[in-house]
Amino acid sequence: MLRAGLDRCEWLPDDVKTGEMVFIPGGTFRMGSDHHYPEEVPSHRVSVDGFWIDRTPVTNRQFKQFVNATRHVTEAQIVPDPKDYPGAVKEMLYAGSLVFSPLPRITDLRDWSQWWSFMRGANWRHPYGPGSNIKGLDDHPVVHVSYSDAAAYARWAGKDLPTEAEWEFAARGGLDGEEFAWGDALMPGGKHMANIWQGNFPVQNLGEDGFERTSPVMAFPPNGYGLYDMIGNVWEWTSDWWSPKHEADAAKPCCIPRNPRGGREEASFDPCLPSIRIPRKVLKGGSHLCAPNYCRRYRPAARHAEPVDTSTSHVGFRCVVRLSGRAPDMLRDGAA
Repeated sequence: MLRAGLDRCEWLPDDVKTGEMVFIPGGTFRMGSDHHYPEEVPSHRVSVDGFWIDRTPVTNRQFKQFVNATRHVTEAQIVPDPKDYPGAVKEMLYAGSLVFSPLPRITDLRDWSQWWSFMRGANWRHPYGPGSNIKGLDDHPVVHVSYSDAAAYARWAGKDLPTEAEWEFAARGGLDGEEFAWGDALMPGGKHMANIWQGNFPVQNLGEDGFERTSPVMAFPPNGYGLYDMIGNVWEWTSDWWSPKHEADAAKPCCIPRNPRGGREEASFDPCLPSIRIPRKVLKGGSHLCAPNYCRRYRPAARHAEPVDTSTSHVGFRCVVRLSGRAPDMLRDGAA
């Protein structure tokens, strides 16, 4: 099938729907940052080819359509295999997911277990535990999806998950080197540009942007490419294996990496958990839990490692479609 892509024609498979997607023209940009967290360094030049990307994160409505069509069961709904978790107490292995649930008193901001709880029965249909549901949240991003859940949805939709470079290029919205997806000010003119945390994380959520948890996917302004929620609301899965830092700039301008694919699976394991061999992927974009006093990852360059089997109440995803080739000359010249 011939699809129009800006000023040129491109081929896409017939079974791919791009109606809710935005075409991102390829280009070269400076990926990463030298001014924040160590995993973002060094800032370096990369290039990506053009691709289509979902205008918003995948919503509960869209994920429900997928589940109804395929009968997919998410990892959060499956009891973990004890072989994957050496030393774990058997009684603690049950179907569930991580839910943001801070204790009344926080004593150490280095101990995330004080605000994350692995909750029995929490999953995409019950985002805050068995007593919750997604009624009225059709336009909110789906959460409690692991990497395999996100990849299964992408395959069903005839799409893929973005690489870290594709995701970051799209998130920047055409602004190369700016701090945020909309410029250098977090709140230009005092306006909230994304669903992030206001107040003293994790005990005081002022909700000044109108939301304490997830928000509808088009509640905040789009970036320069017309993409919503690239920053805040929920973290988003990418297809890249985690690496603790970026590669340095190429020695010569002619050798800028094109469509880089991140690190190696065998190097992505958490060195703090040597007995648990669960590889990790890169998350991008930050979430509604990112706060100035704790996690300033509401920026395109920010990145976070996530085990592929893990799901939480603040992680979602969106999909891409990569161009499969140029149209034949007769069609590209308008003969069609």
